[in-house]
Amino acid sequence: MSDGSAVTRWWWVRHAPLCLPPGTIAGRMDADVDLSNTEMIEGARAWLPDGALWLTTPLARSTRSAAALKPDQPTLGVPDLTEQDFGSWHGRTHAEIWDSERAVAEHFWQDPAGHAPPGGESFAALCQRVAAAVVRETGTHRGRDIVMIGHAGPIRAALALALGLSPAGILSVSVDHWHLFRMDHLALGDGDGQWRLIGANIPPCQGRLL
Repeated sequence: MSDGSAVTRWWWVRHAPLCLPPGTIAGRMDADVDLSNTEMIEGARAWLPDGALWLTTPLARSTRSAAALKPDQPTLGVPDLTEQDFGSWHGRTHAEIWDSERAVAEHFWQDPAGHAPPGGESFAALCQRVAAAVVRETGTHRGRDIVMIGHAGPIRAALALALGLSPAGILSVSVDHWHLFRMDHLALGDGDGQWRLIGANIPPCQGRLL
């Protein structure tokens, strides 16, 4: 490998399922998580490299899921990698919002990437802040393995950065609980380098991904 080059490996794992009614918009609210699926937890743990830096967000579902995966692992909180702010829609179901705020909901779904929920942020804005945070953390921890126990929206945003896709274009990607997304950043000298996708939405049962 030439001088000035480095590979930074990101291991994104979505947190455990939330204990909320189906269709509830969690966003930045805190809720209990379901840690009962020990097979999924053990399978996800088996992927993750030794000696990695572990990142979480301020939300309990991120920190509790990280603790379930590796109880004694120190973590670094990164607020800029937290989930989308859904404003007044937090804690409400999609069906409830559709029934009570039909015009607002219809406007939102005309452009779910570009439009923000009432009092919240758009997915496009989330993509901007997550991209900036990923670039910053990659530069700060260049050449390391970085395990990020994160949320669906920011994982999609990181994938959009890696693949050069638009916010609207990445919304169709599934991000399941305990599933892995692997992305490498290849730094070359003083340039921006380039990203390489290793795997996306990989279930724990498929074993360790190098």
